[in-house]
Amino acid sequence: MLFPRQGGKGALRLLLSVLLLAAWKIGSGQVHYSVAEEAKHGTFVGRIAQDLGLELAELVPRLFRVASKGHGDLLEVNLQNGILFVNSRIDREELCRRSAECSIHLEVIVDRPLQVFHVVVEVKDINDNPPVFRAREQRLFIPESRLVDSRFPIEGAADEDIGTNALLTYTLSPSDYFSLDVQASDELSKSLSLELRKSLDREETPELHLLLTATDGGKPELEGTVQLLITVLDVNDNTPLFAQAVYRVHLLESTANGTLVTTLNASDADEGVNGEIVFSFGSDVPLNIQKNFKIDSSSGEIRLIGRLDYEETKSYEIQVKAVDKGNPPMSNHCKVLVKVLDVNDNAPQLAITPLSLPVREDTPLGTVIAFVSVSDRDSGVYGQVTCSLMPHIPFKLVSTFKNYYSLVLDSALDRESVSDYALVVTARDAGSPSLSATASVSVEVADVNDNAPAFAQPEYTVFVKENNPPGCHIFTAVGSWSYSPQRRQRVCSGEGLPKTDLMAFSPSLPPGPIGGDKEQLNVDVDLSAKDFVVKMFEFLLTVFELNQQ
Repeated sequence: MLFPRQGGKGALRLLLSVLLLAAWKIGSGQVHYSVAEEAKHGTFVGRIAQDLGLELAELVPRLFRVASKGHGDLLEVNLQNGILFVNSRIDREELCRRSAECSIHLEVIVDRPLQVFHVVVEVKDINDNPPVFRAREQRLFIPESRLVDSRFPIEGAADEDIGTNALLTYTLSPSDYFSLDVQASDELSKSLSLELRKSLDREETPELHLLLTATDGGKPELEGTVQLLITVLDVNDNTPLFAQAVYRVHLLESTANGTLVTTLNASDADEGVNGEIVFSFGSDVPLNIQKNFKIDSSSGEIRLIGRLDYEETKSYEIQVKAVDKGNPPMSNHCKVLVKVLDVNDNAPQLAITPLSLPVREDTPLGTVIAFVSVSDRDSGVYGQVTCSLMPHIPFKLVSTFKNYYSLVLDSALDRESVSDYALVVTARDAGSPSLSATASVSVEVADVNDNAPAFAQPEYTVFVKENNPPGCHIFTAVGSWSYSPQRRQRVCSGEGLPKTDLMAFSPSLPPGPIGGDKEQLNVDVDLSAKDFVVKMFEFLLTVFELNQQ
């Protein structure tokens, strides 16, 4: 866009104001992109410069830069064409684990004028993880006396992908004796069991070998398999039975160690040792469950032995096994679903990134001084954070995006009145009681040459005797001005006849400020001629400073 050069400085100021306003509006927006995980190096993500309204030619002069908190150099920008591209391997499961949403947040900063942009790159899941069983084979011991339609629990597979890519279906190799039964719910993973379709005869078939296959819903499909080794027995023909298939418990994340979680109840119809039950966690229970919970093998009591953290794990699915003491032993399973409830146990965290320090005292209003970001690991209202600033003048906080603020100059600065400001930013969450955190930033005001020297009085009347020798001191004029170490050199001059022949001026500068933030100048006026016939004359004495910045 071309603008006429007519109009002088007023038109130029108007043009700059319009451009700064447009840049501020662009800087406070947000751009969204998406990229598939495992994309190759150099994969195109988006024309970031064009989408942010920036010219390619200004990227380098304006110090275009991209910051990504905690994600290193996964994405980069080509400054020649303004394209955002994949720089290194992006693994969605490593970044976000099994979270339904996964994004990389970028902060784009350019100078002259300073602008801050927020860019969100969503990482799309691909089907790069096959279903995996914990063991290569599962062994089952089934007595030949078990009735048709009896069910025998088996362990399923896990898939690190999300959504459809992690939606598993199971198939069982053809068998005359068993079919696969799958129970599904919204809250729990699928429960698998073998259903007996035909009576067993150990003398006829002592062992069975079946293949269980898990297939995910991705394109292309990936699968995993496990061998089922079934040994047919003819002893101890009653398995323990749980009173409930699923036990549901809710615990606050602040629950103390030793708290009783639940008590399991199981029974066995056999007598003697064949009816005595031992409780234990399933063999596939993750390590974090073993660290946080323990089960009493005799009573079935489950107690908390670790520290719960809602921000790390929101629920635990515990598989419990009940085994009798028969020979061979019989077993059954149930599940305990422990849901962790959030409490306000995390204070907000905030970070301040200075952008324009020190600040000149003639800095325009609305200039961004620093960038403030806040976060809170709690959820819901406990994770809602507001920011405040003390003192309120002459700066203010402006919200540019969720949990992002800009520290902006709100009123004019005067270094001679206040030379620096100690600002305190407070982040407070919405919990009850609320938690808060503070951070300090010191803003130094840089001096500009905006104060002229001043004499103690506008007019001096001096009586001088005639026949004084040259060099004789006549009088001293006292001046003062605001003190700045870079601007301490002062020059004195006189105007009006006959000063060129009669007067000599010798300003005397003190070594430092006198009386706070002021300097005092003594200007000595001496005779410079031997003879003159003047009864009265006038002259103008001027003091000005030499700007040495």
